[in-house]
Amino acid sequence: MKIIRFIFLLTALFIFGPNTPILAQETQDYTVVVMEESDIIGDDEVVTEEVVTEEIVVAESQSVKESFNNFLKSTGFANANWKTIVMLLISCVLLYLAIVRKFEPLLLLPIAFGMLLGNLPGAGVFSPELFEGGKVHWGDFANGAGLLDYLYLGVKLGIYPCLIFVGVGAMTDFGPLLANPKSLMLGAAAQLGIFGTYLGATALGFAPQEAGSIAIIGGADGPTAIFLTSKLAPHLLGPIAVAAYSYMALVPVIQPPIMRALTTHKERSIKMSQLRVVSMKEKIIFPIIVTIIIALLLPAATPLVGSLMLGNLIRECGVVERLSKTVQNELMNIVTIFLGLTVGATATADTFLNLQTLMILGIGILAFGIGTAGGVLFAKFLNLFSKEKMNPLIGSAGVSAVPMAARVSQVVGQESDPGNFLLMHAMGPNVAGVIGSAVAAGILLSFLG
Repeated sequence: MKIIRFIFLLTALFIFGPNTPILAQETQDYTVVVMEESDIIGDDEVVTEEVVTEEIVVAESQSVKESFNNFLKSTGFANANWKTIVMLLISCVLLYLAIVRKFEPLLLLPIAFGMLLGNLPGAGVFSPELFEGGKVHWGDFANGAGLLDYLYLGVKLGIYPCLIFVGVGAMTDFGPLLANPKSLMLGAAAQLGIFGTYLGATALGFAPQEAGSIAIIGGADGPTAIFLTSKLAPHLLGPIAVAAYSYMALVPVIQPPIMRALTTHKERSIKMSQLRVVSMKEKIIFPIIVTIIIALLLPAATPLVGSLMLGNLIRECGVVERLSKTVQNELMNIVTIFLGLTVGATATADTFLNLQTLMILGIGILAFGIGTAGGVLFAKFLNLFSKEKMNPLIGSAGVSAVPMAARVSQVVGQESDPGNFLLMHAMGPNVAGVIGSAVAAGILLSFLG
């Protein structure tokens, strides 16, 4: 019974304050009980005990109320604002696109969830101030760095994109490229979107480093875009990564209208002869030679190109099957999760909700279109000097969205002639585009880094 009365006393004090009649009566009763149970004798001692008891009750009730208020202030609800709500909605939309619409789900899903985690107020999983000014503030890591802060070091130090390229190389067959070396030029021509967009972004007022990071979206290569942006303009990493992977998923929507507009029905119906068989010796020598040549000509591109060729050599040599399977599956999957989460977390409200982000999204789709057009037009140019004509549709596969861009060439070609099979021919420019985008990133890094 005494415990019940004490709880009632605390509740009344918290709700009504210390001066209410009910609380006064309860305090008096409680004091009397304490007096009755004590062996206090004398008026002075009784008064002293009553005052002390009341002060204890008031202090305890105030402590409870203060603790409750502190709890409310520490919740995310108290720290949320309209920007936070908008970013959480954007992350949910991206999750919808990844799960329901299947837009590049392997990377868009972790990117969207990383964005969700990074924008939860008070969660503390990512602290952008640790990477302000494009530098890692190592001394501040001991003062409460979050989980994604440590994982983000893999992006900042250029580790994750290179590991992704090892996996891409292990899953890529360079046979179509070796069987038709001219397709290497189509892959190079498709990089026109990168350099053309760089000039356009600079004209719009972006700094050279920012313009280079935005321009790489035109290569349609997510890991390359992340690698270059983390070096040149890390504050734009979130918007550029979202744009790059979103447009890669939209290849079947963006490319076909451009391809149809730049070609005639007759050109789209051109049938190409079957590719020759490429020997294993050629496939083994190719990654070694490419690594040596590019590393000597363009050292800045060595991390990406070297990683790509390492993965391909692991695939083609035939003596490390276990490593090949590990790189293609376990390593690729783990790094993809870490890369997506950390890149998504950088898309905070301050860096994402501004006019600059909208400009990046607009310029990005323009870069993609220019790259597609560059590949198609260069294929038509080569046909002017070649006896054996190539279908210009395969030039659009020069952007490095492997193998989606090659499939789009196949689909558009079969619209004009259902018996026309362009997939393997388009894979040549497609894998050449992977090399081309890495080389383009190395060029931009050499001049702007």
